[in-house]
Amino acid sequence: MSINKILVVDDSKVDLTNLQQILEDASYTVVTAFSGAKAIEKAKAEKPDLIFMDIMMEEMDGFQACREITHNDSTKDIPVVFVSSRGQKADRMWAEMQGGKSLLQKPFTPEQILEEVNKFK
Repeated sequence: MSINKILVVDDSKVDLTNLQQILEDASYTVVTAFSGAKAIEKAKAEKPDLIFMDIMMEEMDGFQACREITHNDSTKDIPVVFVSSRGQKADRMWAEMQGGKSLLQKPFTPEQILEEVNKFK
């Protein structure tokens, strides 16, 4: 699978901008969303190759958005990697149960983000 376009979802402007910069510096096309509901819309419209999604967000959390994305025929094949301050074993298990492929704990390094992308190439 080739990764070109990545959807980044986070309600924190700082975290969203940081992730966007890391990915753009590595020559990826980045689309952003500030909520789980917007993530679902963007996933359907943009058809990204990969999604990095925060868990704790207003309106709709990342777990709920991931369930919607992975159960929709047009978006079910897009891998979702959670990026969150939550990183306990239970959080990782729950993330996987919701359809997530991985959970990366904040704070993260650019190397960790790019390593996650490389897992799906």
